[in-house]
Amino acid sequence: MERLSLTQARNLMLAAQGLLNGPEKPAGKQDVLFCIRKMGVLQIDTIHVVARSPYLVLFSRLGSYTPSWLDELEAEGKLFEYWAHAACYIPVEDFALFRRIMLEDHHPHYISPEWLDEHRDMQNQILQRIRDEGPLRSADFEQSKTPGLWWNWKDEKRILEHLFNLGELMISRRIKFQRVYDLSQRVMPAWQDEMAPDFETVKRELIMRSVHCLGITRPEWVADYYRLPKKGIGEYLNRLAEDQRLITCEVDGFNDVFYIHPDHRGVYDQACRQSLQATYTTLLSPFDPLVWDRTRARQLFDFDYTIEAYVPAPKRKYGYFCLPLLWKGQLIGRVDAKAHRSAGCFEIKTLYLESGVTVNDGLLSDICQALIKCAHWHSCSKLIVTDSFPGEVAERINQMISVLQSG
Repeated sequence: MERLSLTQARNLMLAAQGLLNGPEKPAGKQDVLFCIRKMGVLQIDTIHVVARSPYLVLFSRLGSYTPSWLDELEAEGKLFEYWAHAACYIPVEDFALFRRIMLEDHHPHYISPEWLDEHRDMQNQILQRIRDEGPLRSADFEQSKTPGLWWNWKDEKRILEHLFNLGELMISRRIKFQRVYDLSQRVMPAWQDEMAPDFETVKRELIMRSVHCLGITRPEWVADYYRLPKKGIGEYLNRLAEDQRLITCEVDGFNDVFYIHPDHRGVYDQACRQSLQATYTTLLSPFDPLVWDRTRARQLFDFDYTIEAYVPAPKRKYGYFCLPLLWKGQLIGRVDAKAHRSAGCFEIKTLYLESGVTVNDGLLSDICQALIKCAHWHSCSKLIVTDSFPGEVAERINQMISVLQSG
C-alpha cells in the first residue's frame, strides 16, 4: 500500500475540489454548473459582508464570473435546492437520490407535529394559492408569528419550508436571493416517485460521491459531506475497497487507511510521483467544502477554524466573517474583509497569518494579487488593508497595491 506525505494528500484533495491550480481561462456559464458537479453540492448561506457564500465558493474556483449565472441555472432546471451537507444547490441529475430522502423523512425537522396540526388550514390555504396563482415568495403571504420558535420566521414561512422539506414544494428560482416556491410537479413535471432508488442504494451512492468529491479521505470524514449516518461507514468503505471499487493508501501522521475514488487514479498516480503541485492562492468562504468540516481542516491542513458570525462579539478572536486564505496548498491565514459597495472599496479590516508562516515578497505578492482579484470581482476599484498580524504585512501589501494600481 502506497504511503503519501501530508503535502501529497492535501494536493490530491485540492485537485478534486478544483483548488490546486488557478483557472486557465475566463469562466462561462457552463463552468459554474461543472464546478458544482465537481463539488457535488454548493452550500447556501445568506451572510452578505462580502459576496454571499455560494457565489464566493464559485469565485474561489472560477475567478471572475457573472454571479447571476447561478440563479439562471436554477431557473433553467439545471440545479435544485435541498438539504445535503446543509441547504445546498444540487445538480438536477441527483434529484432521484434526494427524492428518496424526502420520501423517507430523513430531512431536518424544525416544527412540532402539534404546531402543524394547529395550522393545518393555513397549510392547505398556502398550497391552494400556489396551485392557483403559480410560484410565490414568502413575502407574497401575510405575516403572522408564533412567538418562541426558531429563526423568528413568520408562520407562513415555516409552513413553506416544511412543505419544501417534504418535497411537496420546490424552489423554482430566486429573486434577489429570496426563494420562490412552486409545486414540485410543476418544477419536475416528468418525475415519478417510482423512479427513486431505495435508501441503501442512495446511501451507497452518496458515500461514493463523498469519496469522489473529497479526493482522498479517511472514514470519519465521509459522513459529514452529505450528512449521512456515521454508523458503519468504515466497514462500508472497507467492503468497497475489497471489491476494488475504491483505492486505499496511507498518509503520514495518520494510523488509519485512506480511500480514493478510482476516477482519481490519474491524479493519485501524479501525487505518488510528487508531480502534483499546488500553485493557487485565493480566499475561501467559511462554507467552502474544503473547510466546512472543521475537524478535517484541522487534521489535514493544521488549520483551526471557527466561523465567528455565531459567536458573541466580545468573544470573537478574528472577526464576524473571516475568510480562510489558501496559498499554494496550505491554509496560511484568514482575512476579515468587508465590501463597501457604495464607496467602491474592498476593505481588509485585518489580515491574520498563522504562526510559523514565513513572510517574504513572494508570499505577499501572491496574497496581494488574490485580494485585488477578489476586490475587482466585487466591483470595488479601491482595496485597502487596514491592519494585520504580523503588523508589517498590511503596510507591505498596501505598498504593493499602490504600485500595481499606479502602473
